[in-house]
Order: sequence, then structure tokens, then C-alpha cells
Amino acid sequence: MFFQETLSQAPQFFGLVPWIVFFPVIGLLFNIAFGKKILERGPAGEKIVGWVASIASGLVFLVSVLLLVSLLGHPEGKTVPLAEWIKIGNFQVNWAFQVDTLSVVMMLAVSLVGTLIHIYAIGYMHEDVRHNGDPGRFGRFFVFMNLFIASMMILVSSDNFLMLYVGWEGVGLCSYLLIGFWYEKGEDGLGNALAGKKAMITTRIGDVGMLLALFVMFWAFGSLDFHTIFEKAPQVAQASPGIILAITLFMLVALTGKSAQLPLYVWLPDAMAGPTPVSALIHAATMVTAGVYLVARSADLYILAPQAQTAVALVGGATALFAATIAVGQFDIKKVLAYSTISQLGFMVAAVGMGAFVAGMFHLVTHAFFKALLFLSAGSVIQGVERGEHHLAHDPKLKKHAKSLGHEFDPQDMRNMGGLRTRMKTTFWVYLIGAIALSGLPPLAGFWSKDEILAEANQLNVAVYVLLTLAAVFTAFYMARQILMVFFGKPRSAAAEHAEESPPLMTIPLMILAALTVLGGVINLPEWHTLEHWIEHTLGAAVHKAEFVMLVAVLSTGLSLLAIVVGWWIYNARRYEAFWAEPAARRPDDPLRRLIGPLFDLWKNKYWVDELYWAVILNPYIALSRFLADVVDWRFWHDWFHDQVLVAGFNRLTGLLAVRIDLGIIDGIANGLGKLAQRAAATLRLAQTGFVRNYALSIFLGVVIILGYLLLR
Repeated sequence: MFFQETLSQAPQFFGLVPWIVFFPVIGLLFNIAFGKKILERGPAGEKIVGWVASIASGLVFLVSVLLLVSLLGHPEGKTVPLAEWIKIGNFQVNWAFQVDTLSVVMMLAVSLVGTLIHIYAIGYMHEDVRHNGDPGRFGRFFVFMNLFIASMMILVSSDNFLMLYVGWEGVGLCSYLLIGFWYEKGEDGLGNALAGKKAMITTRIGDVGMLLALFVMFWAFGSLDFHTIFEKAPQVAQASPGIILAITLFMLVALTGKSAQLPLYVWLPDAMAGPTPVSALIHAATMVTAGVYLVARSADLYILAPQAQTAVALVGGATALFAATIAVGQFDIKKVLAYSTISQLGFMVAAVGMGAFVAGMFHLVTHAFFKALLFLSAGSVIQGVERGEHHLAHDPKLKKHAKSLGHEFDPQDMRNMGGLRTRMKTTFWVYLIGAIALSGLPPLAGFWSKDEILAEANQLNVAVYVLLTLAAVFTAFYMARQILMVFFGKPRSAAAEHAEESPPLMTIPLMILAALTVLGGVINLPEWHTLEHWIEHTLGAAVHKAEFVMLVAVLSTGLSLLAIVVGWWIYNARRYEAFWAEPAARRPDDPLRRLIGPLFDLWKNKYWVDELYWAVILNPYIALSRFLADVVDWRFWHDWFHDQVLVAGFNRLTGLLAVRIDLGIIDGIANGLGKLAQRAAATLRLAQTGFVRNYALSIFLGVVIILGYLLLR
């Protein structure tokens, strides 16, 4: 009691909330204005630019902590208005910040992980810009990163759906800029640009769903404010239940785009074209979790639409298993983690869909820790191999060995790695911690959040529970496969043999994330339910009470351990080295293919979903656009309608008007009058004889005629 009274009397920092947007904006404006000049100093200038962006993100985390302190004493939260935004009649939307226990959880997770990624990126981008041949882009990268943090903070702190939509579109823009950062690189010099375009277009499809949800909310409630909509929702649901169902299903469409769920998940694996810090920032803690946050924020609507909840849960469960199987067949170290992200997002989506909002948010936070750790560690591995490749750039041994592998040398291909456990010891240990957490093994954070979702699914939706349990088994297997291929055995390329550990500027953030991965489960341990009690202040009755189920935990852990054992049996150093010792002509690309055959092809080729989209949607669309452009627009509209109908018709009409009307009639009348005047003049000219006697006679005759007329009258 004394502690609560002390907290209630503590200073309130709610008024600082606008600075979570102002600080990153100030950081990016500074680097826009002075970054180019500062970068002329070389590596020292890069550190200044990078630290300015990192400090801006760090100050966001500091403000988030102060907001947390304020909420400890005033958990009901507060709305902080900044400015009047839109006012049309009775409709008004303000630019205002919602500080409550749900929004602050997102602020803390995004700003903490985002700051660590910023610091890591200082070291990573120092080498990346040189590897790609353009050191001048260093400053641009951190401008985009700060803009991303600002957009994400707008999204999670808004007190209305329209302001949330601004942040929603802001992170979409930033993802396009960062995924296509090296836009001139990739396959045929277009691969990265196309990846950015794919992300933009695919997520825009989902954004149409978000817009439709906003339109229906405005029509049904006359407002876009959270409080107004959530208060009126029960009455609207009672009068017109279809309205709430439509809104929540449209939000589901938005979620599938932004959070990469079936069927709009296809953009996220291609997004690995961006620099690795981008993968960690966008695909671990920020943009892809926006859909999960949207459903949690809209909990009051979803509990009124059970059909929508079921749809969301099934989409999440199906996506979790679908993506986990694809990850088994990938060789790119980042692609494995990309499909893992899609799968783990499926866990979160399934949780919030079932009404287990706390479990979904719990996994969102822990996933931010261990997936950022894995992505950044993967970046460390890639650059370590690139450093080894750089030292051997002129060594024929590297090219000869790569040729023996049967594929081009790629520093991201796990088949080119091996033995990095001894070359990159720090990276190995932090990667192993992240892999164990992702596999859901106790006592790391991933176990507690994954187990809570499975326990909720076991109670609320058995079908989803089965899907998620199978997904967890595949997750443990593909992470065992990845760890064994990358770090164990002998180096399978000269580059891996000469790989070097990353500098402290990169490894220290990895260590911090590893510590968070180990300890992160504390925020909602079964006995304490800290996060549950915290979020309950915002979601109230929507919070489902989670219970720890020993049988579920033991079963999932046992199955995951079994999957790891199977992975070790297939990919252990002795068997894998023997596999690579076979002649390339007789050796498949992976030992798992010998066991499951066509199934591995199915997973390696990602179920041919991209090819299906090309065959069913894109190719017909391109063919239709070419038909419209070539046949309809050019041949019909230009060649026939424009040239034959419009131009030829115009020429014929102008010919008629010019020749028949203008020359024939108008000019004919004018010329006829002229000729008539000429003839009259010629006739009258006969009277002009030039003799005075004739003129005198004419006058005399005129006088006689006049006098005769007068007399007769």
C-alpha cells in the first residue's frame, strides 16, 4: 500500500510523449542537413552520423521508460493532445497520443531493440557501404532508420485510427526505402529494386483492407477515436452485428499484408535484399508486428465478432506451420530467419485471434529480442565470411572450391560456411542462445511466450493448437539444421576458413540482446503474470487469464528436443562432411533430400506459391495490360479510332467545310457579287461616251421625263 501511494505521488511524465516522435525526426533532420559534410571526415564522420541517429533512438527509449514510471502510479493512462488536425462539421480528429499500458509496451520494445540495432548498424554499414562500393550512402541509411522509428512511434502511440494509419503507411514507405537501399544491386541489377517494389505493392493490398475498415468505422460510428468507437461498439454490434464483423475482417486483410500472413506473406522473404540491420529492425520488432498490435488494440471489437476471431486464429496457425516447413528447405541464412519470422508472427496472430491478447503481446516482445539477435548475428556471420572472401579475392583456391560445390559462391549460403564456431566464437554463442529461444526450449524467453500461446490454444482452439505444435517442431528442426551447417564441422569454403569475428561495436549489442533473450521471460512468468496484470489496465475484460499447463509444456519441449536430435542425426559434422566428400555429380544439394525426396523440393521451392501468383495473377495481369496497351490503346484507339475515325473524319469534315462550304458557297457568293458589280459597271460604262452633246441630250431627256411625270401626276 505504501509503495502504491508513493508511486501515485511520483512525478508524471505524460507530457513528454510527443518527444518519442520529435527525437528521431530531429536526428534525421540533423543528418540530412550536416551528414554529407560530416561524412567527408571518413570513418570518424561515420561514427558521428551513426551515433546521432542512435542517440535519437536511445532518447525515445528514455522517454518510454519515463512513461512507464508514470503509468506505475497512474495505470489508467492518459491522452495527450498535441494539435487539432481535422475538423469538418461534427467530425474531428486530433493529433493526440494515447499513453496506456499497451502502447508503452510497444514503445519500450521498439525503442530498446531499435536503439541496439542502430548501434550495431554503425559497425555493419561501415563495411557494407564499402563492400557495395558507395560509402556516401552511409548517412542516407541512418536517415531512413530514424524515419522508421518515428513512423513506428506514431503508429503505436496514436489515440485514433486515422493517426495510426499515418504511422502504418509511414513504416510501409520506410520498408520500401530500406529494402531497396541497394536498388542497383541484385539479380540483373534489378533484384533489390524489385524486392522493394514487391514489398510496397503487396502491403498496399493489405492497406486497402485498412482503409475499408476506416471507412466503415466512420460510417457506423461517426468517429475514428479509440474511446468513442470502443464505447459505442456493443450498441452497434447489437443493432448491426455485420458492421463489427466487416470492420474486423477488413483489419484481418490489413494484418495479412503488414504482418506477412497467408496469403500476402510473399514480400517478407524478398525483403532480405535490404542490409541486415533492416531485416532485424523491420522483421523482428517493428513493422511486421503492427498487425498484431492492431488486433490487440482493437480487442473490444474482436470480442464482439467471434467469426472474425476464428478467422484470425486459423490464418495465424496455418501461416505458422506453412512458413516453418518452407524454412527447412532454404540455404540462405537470412531466408531461413525470414520464413521463421513469418512463422512466429503466425503464433502471435493466432494468439490475438483466439482472444489471448496478453500471450500474443508477450511473444511479440520476446520475439523482438531473440529474432533481432538472430538477424544481427546472421549479419555478423555474413560479414565474417565476406572478410574471409576479401582476403582471398585473388586466390584461385576460393574460385576453384566454389566451383566444386556446384553453385556460385554466396556469402549468405549456408553450404559455403561450416566451422565458424572456432572462427567467430562470440557470434556463435549469441547465435546459439537465439536459436535455443526460437526453438522454445526452457528456460529462455522464447519458451515461456511460446508455451503460453500453446496453453491458450489447447484451451480455446484445438485445431490451432495442433497447427502451432507442429510449427514448433519444425522450428526446432530448421534451427538445429542451421546451427550445424553454419558453425560445426569443417569450413566448406576458403572464405569460411578465413572468416573473422566482428568488431565490438557489433558484438556488444548482440550480447545485450542475448541477455534480454535469456531474461525476457521474466516479464510474464506463470506465477507472476506481470505483463498480464499490466495490460489488463488497458484491455480490461478482454484479457484472458492464462494458466500454465505442464502437459502442454512437456509435450512441446519433448517434441522440440526430438526434432533437434533428428536434425543432429542428419547434419552432424561426421555425416555432413561425408556427404560433401561425395562427387558433386552424384550428390544432392542437401542430405535431407535423400530422406524425404520430393517433399524437400516442395519446401525448397516454397510450395511454388510465387510461381502460382505469377501464373494466376501476375502473368494474366501483365498480359491484360499488354493487350490494353498494344491492342486497345495503340491499335484500336491510336491507329484506328484516332487516325481513322478522329483524324480522317476531321480531315473529311474540314475538306467539306473548306472546299464545298467555304470555297463553293461563301466564296461563290462573294465572287458572284463581285462579278455582278463588274457586269453592271461594264453596262454602265457604255453610257460614258466622252461627248458633251450626248451628256446634254441625256440631261434634256431627264428634264422632259421629270416634267412629264409631274404633269401627268
